[in-house]
Amino acid sequence: MTRGTFSWEDLRKQARQLENEIDAKLVSFSKLGLGSSPFNNSSKSNGESAHLLGENFAFESVSSEIQQLLSKLTDINSQMTEVSALQAPSAALQHTLQRHRDILQDYTTEFQKTSSHLLSKKEREDLLGSVRRDIDAYKNDSGRNRRTDLYLKENEHLRSSERMVDDQINIAIETKEHIASQRGNLKRMQARVNDLASRFPVINSVVQRINFRKRRDAIILGSVIGFGCILLLLYSQR
Repeated sequence: MTRGTFSWEDLRKQARQLENEIDAKLVSFSKLGLGSSPFNNSSKSNGESAHLLGENFAFESVSSEIQQLLSKLTDINSQMTEVSALQAPSAALQHTLQRHRDILQDYTTEFQKTSSHLLSKKEREDLLGSVRRDIDAYKNDSGRNRRTDLYLKENEHLRSSERMVDDQINIAIETKEHIASQRGNLKRMQARVNDLASRFPVINSVVQRINFRKRRDAIILGSVIGFGCILLLLYSQR
């Protein structure tokens, strides 16, 4: 499908799907430097080289995938901007568009920060010159690594909660706009009724006269009935 043929909802679904994929990839990317070596202390140079090559391949592979996903998300956001310009101005639409832009910026910043951190760590590990020193460093930092895992999990929970709050805000804004639209419709109906009443004053006069005659007839009839009852009472007492 060519660029520009997607609807707003289609683009928004694609953006959310890409954001979820990038989120998962960033979590995996952050954990690349936390895994322990699969080789024990008796491993020789062949095993050490294979482990380092495996880490380098995983880093390059995940980094390339994240860059491609970020590029796709950037393109989707651009299409959403173009589609929003063709639609009627809406606070909910602008809020959603800005939210997707902020998420893209956050993911880009986090990817760059994590990539820089992993590259720096790789350079430090290359200077050590032995896997044994890497294992000792990992054991010394095991508590820190566990805290990092907890921080990553907490970050995932915070992102999920933030998405839920964002959805609730969108629903509230759409409800407010719907109520405002209904209020405008009622005002227009009231104006039309008042306009009709002002255009046909004779009808209002006739209706008022009819109501006046009804009340007058009711009063006369009540008076006659009351006078008749009084006469009956006086006659019965004789």
